[in-house]
Amino acid sequence: MTLRLKRRAAPRTWTVPRKGSKWIQRPAPGPHAQDESIPLLLVIRDIRRIAQSAREARLLARSGSILVDGKVVKDLDRGVGLLDALTFATPKPEHFRILKDRRGKLVLLPIDGKEAAFKIGRVRFKHTVPGGRVQVTLHDGRNLLVAADAPYKVGDSLKIELPSQKVLGHLKLAPGHLAYVSGGSHVGQLARVDHVEVRNSSQPNRVHFQEGFSTIKEYVFIVGDTAPQVTLPEGVGR
Repeated sequence: MTLRLKRRAAPRTWTVPRKGSKWIQRPAPGPHAQDESIPLLLVIRDIRRIAQSAREARLLARSGSILVDGKVVKDLDRGVGLLDALTFATPKPEHFRILKDRRGKLVLLPIDGKEAAFKIGRVRFKHTVPGGRVQVTLHDGRNLLVAADAPYKVGDSLKIELPSQKVLGHLKLAPGHLAYVSGGSHVGQLARVDHVEVRNSSQPNRVHFQEGFSTIKEYVFIVGDTAPQVTLPEGVGR
């Protein structure tokens, strides 16, 4: 697979101009889907503009100055996606969280170093592995081994330490908890869960909110109980 695609065909979640050069970088296969991530090269050169060319961006990355979720990343084809913590170590440390705004665009939201030390991951799968332990898979492809009696369920969120992956907290998909909507017509909105509708059919389960709307369960990220535990874009209601 080529690591280029036509600029006009770039995902609508990217905040890059539609006109300009014919080709644009494609994110390499990784933890996020192509339309839910943006290559580090574009973040550094076209969004943050801390490098004027791909060559400068690669030199910066090779120096170990770029961290994603607390780990040094030197591959600029790597895609960064929803709720990833991104750190630029030079010339002075800057930290960002990747989120979606109300238009569904992936944006870099400035955060402090304390918040960059953790992230929230949504549980996508849960199954038993040899040895009687349980493995949970998060939305970013991260796999965690947990105790067999761990109360984590699909749709819940885990607050994990970076880069150790130690579980710091458990945020349940439960009535009254705060959810960040990652897709659909209410993308980027913060809402309070009312109830979960389980559908005994091929249709996906839906989450209904106290604000009077609903969306499919896959779009719901629990981010807090009484208050969000991550910084959210300006204009997102609390």
